[in-house]
Amino acid sequence: MALHHFHLKADWPGGRDNVGYIESDKLKTKISIPKEMNGPDIGTNPDEMLLGAAATCYIISLAALIERAALPLEEMDMESEGIVDVTDGVFTYKKIIHKPRVVLKAEATEKHLSQLNRLVEKAEKSCMISRAIEGNVELEMDAHTSIQSK
Repeated sequence: MALHHFHLKADWPGGRDNVGYIESDKLKTKISIPKEMNGPDIGTNPDEMLLGAAATCYIISLAALIERAALPLEEMDMESEGIVDVTDGVFTYKKIIHKPRVVLKAEATEKHLSQLNRLVEKAEKSCMISRAIEGNVELEMDAHTSIQSK
């Protein structure tokens, strides 16, 4: 078994409406409460960071699966949406919706497209962030897959 350790340092001056700072090996940014939650909206926030972690984990997992399957990838991008519910002053991260768009090269076959559609679903189940939040945050997929027009 291999264990990978990641470290992050956080500085916070105190108080809800202040601005803090986080730093890890490659991530260095200011943090605060977002404007949607009546904060100063400087830097990033936990809501964006959870969405970013889920989205990057998913798209990297999908890219690795596509590469291993040797599918003729033309292009791939994705939008993701995080939905936070506020009921009686309690903030709950309810849902993440991934909207990947994957286009195979013109020489791809319908068999390739079918395989891609299976991998789009498999990537969500193999992503460690998705597995970490499973049962707490609903994950939804709205994928758009196609073969490039000739």
